[in-house]
Amino acid sequence: MRTQESALTISVASLYAVLTLALAPISFGPIQLRISDCLITLSALLGLPVVIGVTLGCFIGNLLFYVSGGAFIISLGLVFDVTLGPLANLTASLTIFMFRRRVRIACLLAALEIGIIVGSYLWLIFPPPELTPGLPAWLYVIVSISLSSLISIAVLGYAILTLFKREALRKLLKSWGLKLYI
Repeated sequence: MRTQESALTISVASLYAVLTLALAPISFGPIQLRISDCLITLSALLGLPVVIGVTLGCFIGNLLFYVSGGAFIISLGLVFDVTLGPLANLTASLTIFMFRRRVRIACLLAALEIGIIVGSYLWLIFPPPELTPGLPAWLYVIVSISLSSLISIAVLGYAILTLFKREALRKLLKSWGLKLYI
């Protein structure tokens, strides 16, 4: 990995972790809006450094959150969210990178991947509210995480990607020695 790509990976990982922890009240739980997931969409433009960055950033952010929590949250969080959360980001960002020519569809697929992976275990760590609309707890959390991921990835992330695709920003990124994929 070149120096520019390493620097990009470190920057993305740091930004992801900081956003996740700074917005912790809305970044964790059965009903969440993880704003930092908007960075996943940049995989389409900047490639594997972003894929690795959002994966590492998720690992770091989740680990720091659970280590600072109570014993019950620590044990379940370390077993599930610290391992499977980054896996969800890895699969979502790889999907966006692989289907970068059809970014809108890739964003939808990535949001569903995160919703299914994270939602399938998150209900064990953070039980959903009592007022679920007649759904089993696990399904409620999968739907909730999928919808919030759609907002973060397909709305916010796509808007950011659109800005980054402008010619002035493309020239700037290329001048820094970064490879652009779309």
